Amino acid sequence: MLGRAALRGALAGLAGTAAMTLAEKVEQSVTHRPNSYVPGRTLTALTTRRRLPGSVRPPVRNHLMHWGTGALVGALRGVWSASGLRGWRASAWHTSVRLATDQTLENATGVGAPPWTWSRQDQVVDIGGKAVYSFVTGAVADRLVPLAPDRTPSGSAPPRRR
Repeated sequence: MLGRAALRGALAGLAGTAAMTLAEKVEQSVTHRPNSYVPGRTLTALTTRRRLPGSVRPPVRNHLMHWGTGALVGALRGVWSASGLRGWRASAWHTSVRLATDQTLENATGVGAPPWTWSRQDQVVDIGGKAVYSFVTGAVADRLVPLAPDRTPSGSAPPRRR
């Protein structure tokens, strides 16, 4: 049951990644912020143990990391949905998980910089994008993943014991 929930969550994560990508493209058309290739450089560092210079733009690896991370973290959200962690509160917590996943991988490989060193605009853009991802992923996962038979929806009273 959890395997199916994870698979459906991964699909939800791909939907969330698509929504985040669309939101970023809209934001970039307004702010004129360039594309980020940090995901691709992070994947390169994870798989080859070498860091690419900031000027290198690996588009294929960028997409693999961007969509792969979205599916992987979405799988967790699917398991949450099956376990009764559903709705907007779960999606808000999931935003933190997505941010932590990216920051851990980017900073552990030396590709990224701690978020508190970023400009306020970059912080807002990153958190906003991850929130779009998590709320869309959550909405799709909550719809695709049935609640486990022995779970109650979060926020409701647990079953009474006699």
